[in-house]
Amino acid sequence: MSLILALSDCSRATAPAATAPVSSNGPAARPVADPEKPALRQLPLRVGADQADRYLPLLRGKRVGVVVNQTSLVGPTHLVDTLLAQGVQVQMIFAPEHGFRGEAADGATIKDGRDARSGLPVRSLYGATKKPTAEMLRDLDVLVFDIQDVGVRFYTFISTMHYVMEAAAEQNKAVVVLDRPNPNGWYVDGPVLEPAFKSFVGMDPLPIVHGLTVGELALMLNGEKWLAGGRQCPLTVVPVQGYTHATRYVLPVRPSPNLPNAHAVALYPTVCMFEGTDVSVGRGTDSPFEVVGSPTQPATRPYRFTPQPNAGSPTPPQNGKVCHGLDLHQTQLDGPTGFTVRYLLDFYQQSTDKAHFFGKYFEQLSGTASLRQQIIAGRSEAEIRQSWEPGLSRFKALRKKYLLYPEK
Repeated sequence: MSLILALSDCSRATAPAATAPVSSNGPAARPVADPEKPALRQLPLRVGADQADRYLPLLRGKRVGVVVNQTSLVGPTHLVDTLLAQGVQVQMIFAPEHGFRGEAADGATIKDGRDARSGLPVRSLYGATKKPTAEMLRDLDVLVFDIQDVGVRFYTFISTMHYVMEAAAEQNKAVVVLDRPNPNGWYVDGPVLEPAFKSFVGMDPLPIVHGLTVGELALMLNGEKWLAGGRQCPLTVVPVQGYTHATRYVLPVRPSPNLPNAHAVALYPTVCMFEGTDVSVGRGTDSPFEVVGSPTQPATRPYRFTPQPNAGSPTPPQNGKVCHGLDLHQTQLDGPTGFTVRYLLDFYQQSTDKAHFFGKYFEQLSGTASLRQQIIAGRSEAEIRQSWEPGLSRFKALRKKYLLYPEK
C-alpha cells in the first residue's frame, strides 16, 4: 500500500516496497547550516516539495486536497501557489493547529474559511473536527501532506497526519507525503507512549523524541497498521534529497509561533515537559522554550521573568506573575541525546508547593504513569532512563524498518 519515490543518494533500511529511482532535475535548495553546530555533512538539501517532477505525475488530472501551513514552501513560494501554477486541480486546503498561515496561538481553535490569495476553501483540522470527514473528502482523489515537523511526539502536526491518513484509508483516497528533514532527527529518547494516555498530543506508541521524518513516520503508521481498524491508505512518500539523520537542519520558517529559532526547537522536547506542571516555559515572553520559571521556585534562582499576553500566547501560564528560574539560552545539547529530565527533577525538588507542581496534563505529555511517581520518589535521571530502556529498545528496532535516510 506504500510507495517510496527513492533517491539514488538516499540509502534506507528495509521498508515497504520501493520503485526504481526517479530522476530529479529541479532547482536545488540552498544548503542549511545550524549556526550553533558545525555541519556534519555539506550536501544540497532538496525537500520533497522541491521535487515537482516526482509528485506532479501523481496529481495531474486528480482532485487534490492539501494539508499545509506556513512551512509548506517551494523556495520562496507556497506549495498551494506552486501547484496552482502547474495546473493542478487543488480543491481544498486543510489547516492544522496554528492555522493555514501559522499565526494562531497555541491551542487556539482554527475556524473554516477561505484563502484570500487563491480563493480556495480552508477546512479546519484543529477545532471541533480533527479528522477529515467523509463529506470533506467526497470530491477529492488525493491528499498531499507537506508540513514541517520537529520530531517530537506531542507536536500535533503528526497527529493531524495520523488522522488524515486514517480518513484517507477509510475513504480509499491516496495520500502523498512530501518529506522534510527532522531538526531533532539525530536521536531517539524518552518513554514510549502507553495506551492509557493516548490523546491528540500522543496518538501512537512513540517515544517523546522519535527520530523519524514525517515520511518515515507515515510509512510506520501504514506498515504497523496503527490507523483505526488496522487499515492502510494508498501512500506515496517523496523523500528529501541529500539528508541523513546526522544532518543538523535549521528550519527556514518557524514551525509555530512559540518556536522562534533553532535553539528553541532543540530545547523543545525537554522544556515542553514543564507544560504539565506549574512552571512557565516562557510563553508570553520574547524567549519561549528558552527560559523556565515559576512563582513557586526560590527567589534565589538566577533568572526571573514575568509572562505577559502577546500574539503567540494571549493567555500565557503564570500571566503577570514573577517567575524565578533559569535562562537556557546558552545551554548546549552536544551529548548523545538532546533530551533530559534533570530540569524537571531540579524544579520539583526546589518547588515551594510540591502538592500543586504537577497538573493533569503531565501524563499526556510524558506518555506514562511512572515518570511523575519517579520524580516524586526522588529517583535519579539514570534510574528513570533505565526504566524506559526496554520500550525504547523495542522502538529503535522497529524504527529501523522504516528509515529512508542513513543514520550517519
